[in-house]
Amino acid sequence: MSSNLYNTYKTTLQKIADIKYATAVLQWDQETYLPPKGAEARGRQIATLTEIAHEQFTEEAFGNLLQELLSKDNLSGKQKRNVQLSLEDYTKSKKLPSAFIRQMSEAVNKSFHAWMDARKQNSFAVFQQPLNDIIELKRQEADLLGYQHHPYNALMNDYDKGLTVAITDKIFNDLKPQLIHLLNRIKVKPQVGNSFLHQHFNKNEQWKFGLEILDAIHFDKQAGRQDISEHPFTINFCSSDVRVTTRIDENDFGNMTWSCLHEGGHALYEQGLSESEYGLPLGEYCSLSIHESQSRLWENNVGRGKAFWQHHYKLAQQTFGKQFAAISADDFYRAINKVEPSFIRTEADELTYHLHVMIRYEIEKMLIEGSISTKDIPAYWNEHYEKYMGIKVPDDKNGCLQDVHWSHGSFGYFATYSLGSLYAAQLYAAILKENVSVETEIGEGNVQTVLNWLRKNIHAYGRYFTSEELCKQATGETLNSNYFTKYANDKYGKIYNL
Repeated sequence: MSSNLYNTYKTTLQKIADIKYATAVLQWDQETYLPPKGAEARGRQIATLTEIAHEQFTEEAFGNLLQELLSKDNLSGKQKRNVQLSLEDYTKSKKLPSAFIRQMSEAVNKSFHAWMDARKQNSFAVFQQPLNDIIELKRQEADLLGYQHHPYNALMNDYDKGLTVAITDKIFNDLKPQLIHLLNRIKVKPQVGNSFLHQHFNKNEQWKFGLEILDAIHFDKQAGRQDISEHPFTINFCSSDVRVTTRIDENDFGNMTWSCLHEGGHALYEQGLSESEYGLPLGEYCSLSIHESQSRLWENNVGRGKAFWQHHYKLAQQTFGKQFAAISADDFYRAINKVEPSFIRTEADELTYHLHVMIRYEIEKMLIEGSISTKDIPAYWNEHYEKYMGIKVPDDKNGCLQDVHWSHGSFGYFATYSLGSLYAAQLYAAILKENVSVETEIGEGNVQTVLNWLRKNIHAYGRYFTSEELCKQATGETLNSNYFTKYANDKYGKIYNL
């Protein structure tokens, strides 16, 4: 009897997943190929499908099915966990009326296209009112979901279950002085030269090189593809159809290279999720902090590592012979790890990156609690870039308009970028401890051991564990930022002769 009930549960969730992923295809197209005049109709289509999926998931009959299943004592461990997590999702979703879901989807569509226009015009004013509408809705969402201590907690919980302002503040307050101390030590040392990374690099040659880098980390092109977008992102429709995007600056070698590695890391996680659990919690990623750990591990711990370029720098020289012919592999390695404050988060070095994230996190907290308004964003942003990094933001496009997240309504997301880097350092340390020859293998162009470890210890579990539980399962302890600070001090101590 319970097997029939479970099959009904599974079929119901998979049908809802079909609707959600069909919506995701429309969203992917919206950010890659949609003609400008299609924006309004596309917004309506996405809103309708989002509303339908929400209505089906929150039907009383489905809630009753979940309760009945949990009363059975013959479900397997995985089946029971799926149902438990679905009931959590159901209970949370019931708090959000379908009309609110549609209103949010429509507001996001308007906001996204306003953000695109604002970037073209280099004017935050174009984006301000649509963003204000999003923030008002996110405050309503926090109230509907309920929270303790701070409304931002309700939104952070969407991206990392159990994550709160108190937890994040403590992590950032511990990390910031250590970062600033290391940055100050680097500041007085001779700076690394990287001007050769800002020569002219042909767009088509960069595109070809990016695809070869994705091949090198085992991104399965039979189960995914890469395209161009205004802001690099990863989206999936199932584990066998995962899309990544990049952007190319012909005067910056790193822009596309690091987005390919970063988004490729996200994609490897999605491609590693269980296909048999499609539509179910155990077929979904653990949290966005863990998702970011995957992208940051491939981008930085592997992709900015000396071992990786022992092999792949030859490919770079073959592709860009004129630009790199006279540059040694050691000089290239130091250049790609140059530490210097900059305007664009996605192009930042591993250390100042966290300061970018902290500024956004503080702005989001204050917007949701109402201590600042949208009109205050540019001034606050510019002031804190000068305060934390000593740089004057020249315009909105290089400042508060650079990230797509707010236009998507993704409030509560940014802290996961830093947490992801901390998790990545801890996971990579565990990989090195268990596989002493792994960096030798990477130096030979073989990253299979790294991928296999992640498949076994991270990807295979889906949402079975929370971030902290999964970290402990994989490394023997919960998140410990000392792994990142040790990694950073060791790496940059050698690069800058500290």
